Amino acid sequence: MSVKKSDKLQNPQDVLPIIKRDPYLEPYSKAIEGRYRHAADKCAELIANVGSLSSFASGYMYYGLHKIQAHWTLREWAPNATAIFLVGDFTQWKEKPEFRLQRINAHGDWEIVLPEDVIRHGQLYKLKVYWRGGAGERIPAWADRVVQDSQTAIFCAQVWHPEKPFVFRHRFKPSRSPLFIYECHVGMAQDKEGIGTYDEFRTQVLPRIAEAGYNCIQVMAIQEHPYYGSFGYHVSSFFAPSSRFGTPDELKALIDEAHSRGIAVIMDLVHSHAVKNETEGIGNIAGDPCQYFHCGQRRLHNQWDSLCFDYGKNEVIHFLLSNCKYWLEEYHFDGFRFDGVTSMLYYSHGIGESFMSYDDYFNGHQDDDAICYLMLANQLIHEVNKDAITIAEEVSGMPGIASSLSDGGYGFDYRLAMNIPDYWIKIIKEKRDEEWLPGSLFWEMTNRRQDELTVSYCESHDQALVGDKTIIFRLIDADMYWHFRIGDETDVVHRGIALHKMIRLLTASTMNGAYLNFMGNEFGHPEWIDFPREGNGWSYQYARRQWHLMDNKELCYHYLSSFDHAMLDTLRMVPRFEHTVVRERWCNDDDQILAFSRGSLLFVFNFNPQTSFDNYGILVPEGKYEVCLNTDSTLFGGNGLADDSVEHFTIADPLYKSSHKAWLRLYIPARSAVVLKRQ
Repeated sequence: MSVKKSDKLQNPQDVLPIIKRDPYLEPYSKAIEGRYRHAADKCAELIANVGSLSSFASGYMYYGLHKIQAHWTLREWAPNATAIFLVGDFTQWKEKPEFRLQRINAHGDWEIVLPEDVIRHGQLYKLKVYWRGGAGERIPAWADRVVQDSQTAIFCAQVWHPEKPFVFRHRFKPSRSPLFIYECHVGMAQDKEGIGTYDEFRTQVLPRIAEAGYNCIQVMAIQEHPYYGSFGYHVSSFFAPSSRFGTPDELKALIDEAHSRGIAVIMDLVHSHAVKNETEGIGNIAGDPCQYFHCGQRRLHNQWDSLCFDYGKNEVIHFLLSNCKYWLEEYHFDGFRFDGVTSMLYYSHGIGESFMSYDDYFNGHQDDDAICYLMLANQLIHEVNKDAITIAEEVSGMPGIASSLSDGGYGFDYRLAMNIPDYWIKIIKEKRDEEWLPGSLFWEMTNRRQDELTVSYCESHDQALVGDKTIIFRLIDADMYWHFRIGDETDVVHRGIALHKMIRLLTASTMNGAYLNFMGNEFGHPEWIDFPREGNGWSYQYARRQWHLMDNKELCYHYLSSFDHAMLDTLRMVPRFEHTVVRERWCNDDDQILAFSRGSLLFVFNFNPQTSFDNYGILVPEGKYEVCLNTDSTLFGGNGLADDSVEHFTIADPLYKSSHKAWLRLYIPARSAVVLKRQ
């Protein structure tokens, strides 16, 4: 069940639907209703004087640097400051009286208004902030453009007001039938060793994604971050797109081009924590380290070495909600994948928690202020764009994450099925092929809350980082270097290719919302991801995608890519595939055979590593079946043992006549899967 686009937080008059649907939640009804009322009351408080959450979340129009008619206006919230100067190219980086900001209210807002000829597009600037007992140069918290000097590595805000502002040309509404997400990183999307750009991604990578059949890209590392190797998760400037990849207008052009190709663009949004850096970030704008963040022990996230927002402050809610609206309105993003939701939900950040029962979700260790913020964020996002997509990266299994606000949930459209990649890693590492039991596989793929949509995936960027391994590397390892040329494959390579296809097909075909693939994994990208750092000699060798491997028809990579494309096309054959019921038709752990149907499609898997079955009977709805996808096809690097042109007719059985079921007899090669369409 996705978020209702008219969802509004309002105090319930009856038992919340989420509790009615799940009787196991009944003992915790007071906690659930209490969280909901807290969010509804907070929403009413915030919009009391402005009328809507969208109007409240317009801070980026007030704060920051803006050209208004014939003047420049800069505002900053710094309640602890005693004096603030605007310094930059236009002041020769000196403090000047005419560039001193004035405190304009008791709330702690500071402002300066300057003639338009004083500041020019492209100039650099900072704030020199004074407070009792100290001073320092700071980048404004609401800066919308931040750049790094290539020589000194110093970050500065930059005036961004081009003479001809970018104009979006394409109106767009995301398609969710189904949602096929391509997780990507602009900087490492190119083949060369170096940092890729927005323009390179737009011209070189977007066409590949469109051709592959994906209709959504989830872009990482957009918000500005000082350390490239953080993968974009240590954000310093929340309103500034990373300048490593190009200009704001080039990012807008990328999004506009994606929309022209029917591809939605969602952003990996980091509101769970912030970088500690004081000169680049917002950790100590004006001598108050608790301005945006918790004080004391809750201030620092020890595992991530970052700062934790205090979601109990209205100013923090204002800052973060405005950030959501800013990316939707200014850049036309189609939604967000919220990073680190589990870390936000629990005082422990989920570290050391077991999450084995409902008691663990309602034991008083949850941060109700953070839960309130997430509910407000989802209402705002869908208020600004009713078709927006929101995804929660949440590992604990908290009930209601992807239930609608009106039902008593948190309002996300989807939650990541984070159990699935962990399961694939575990089974590949710990189980012999003969121990891959279809019953366990099927249960793990479909073990989810039925009233919440999920994003199924085999692996994301998390599984590709240095120190870990992708699925293809776990299956094949060093043989990828020496035996991935067609005609020179070892048994290890053949096994790896076969299982890689089956793993992806089983994961995608059992989804109940969306399917995600990380950039390059569709063709079995070798090796890992390792950003430039001292330990690797600041090398970009592993911070890129080697497209030339896929393009080389003499190598096996193109087999995996071709299969991925065919798989997505096959799933599209059934309208609203993600909402169709997954019906188990056959499961035999001894044979290692699994069959299930979705709409008119029948999926049959043989995980047996040695035995091919001839004339294998599966009880299915009667009719004629035609093969539409076979992992064993020679087109995908298989053996081509079956004749896929043969039409298969069911054989009647008097025992099942009343149920309109009959036996389908198939030849199923070892370690292969086939998809048939009922005509």
